[in-house]
Amino acid sequence: MYFLELGGEDDAFARCESRQAATGVRPLAPGLALANAISNDRLRGLAYTHRASSLLGHTDASLESARALLETASLERTGSVAVRATDVHGSSGISPTRTERELGSVLVERGFSVDLDDPDHVLRAAFSMGQLDDRDEQGDLFEAADDESSGGESVSVCALGWLAAESVRDFGSRAPTDKPFFQPGSMDPLLARAVVNIAGAGPGRTVLDPMCGTGGVLVEAGLVGADVLGTDAQAKMVAGARTNLAHFLDDSSPSPTGVSCGDWHVARGDGTRLPVADSSVDSVVFDAPYGRQSKIETHRLEDLVAGALAEARRVADRAVVVADRSWASAARDAGWELEAAFERRVHRSLTRYVLVLSAKS
Repeated sequence: MYFLELGGEDDAFARCESRQAATGVRPLAPGLALANAISNDRLRGLAYTHRASSLLGHTDASLESARALLETASLERTGSVAVRATDVHGSSGISPTRTERELGSVLVERGFSVDLDDPDHVLRAAFSMGQLDDRDEQGDLFEAADDESSGGESVSVCALGWLAAESVRDFGSRAPTDKPFFQPGSMDPLLARAVVNIAGAGPGRTVLDPMCGTGGVLVEAGLVGADVLGTDAQAKMVAGARTNLAHFLDDSSPSPTGVSCGDWHVARGDGTRLPVADSSVDSVVFDAPYGRQSKIETHRLEDLVAGALAEARRVADRAVVVADRSWASAARDAGWELEAAFERRVHRSLTRYVLVLSAKS
């Protein structure tokens, strides 16, 4: 069994993404989850899971309990160690430095040597207190993480485990303003990576973005190994997306996630009339135009999104849609089932809705 250290402010959203790299994911405490098994390679490409550790056990969020757990745990490994402790969201008040020192002394007493620079094994100690966010265990649609009505039981947890895998935190190198081609309103790479992961992007998979804009979604899908296709109604955006994709994906060396970047193709096209055969891609991901951008060529915004959802259903059986409003009704009309929905507040005047769609059974 493993415990996952989650990132961001919405644990339900983070757990949804983590299921692309782990099985049996369920909440443990704020910022922490349990999993039955993980794929190390897939976990490296996650946006909102920072680490996975092989679970030694969990107890309440106190240093005394953590010591007692470590003193009695079956360790079954040899070599040098280092201890890394974290107080999730500053919720428990423990001192990471003191924790690392005291748990390290327990390991020394049990026959390990300490190597803080290049240890054979890293023991992770994660402390968390607060209300358990278990919304996705209820079978309901997920709403904003700050919705007080969704709060669960109060918990106090310390999880101990041997570090097994870490995600690659290189998103700052692809900030929208630092890309060769930039337009205001572009999705940040952290969210783009999360939604393509939720859509199932990876080696051997094909992801289509019918409103690709600057290509940010396609870049993140390509970096985790998916082949990517994009269309956009504006010639300027097509040229810009090609520039960005060539910059980030046209390299013979593996991507930072350790896989070969996927192939890519971008063309000018209408998202409501895709030049793509039926059931020819694995998933569709798009960031729908927002209200201030709603004058789109010859389409009204409502017609554009409804048409894109219908075309997405024709070519794939899974989709993730990001927008400034919920298009759930239009998605159902297009033949989709709503698997999950999230609200992610960007700033005072913008909340992004993320809809996870699957083909009706």
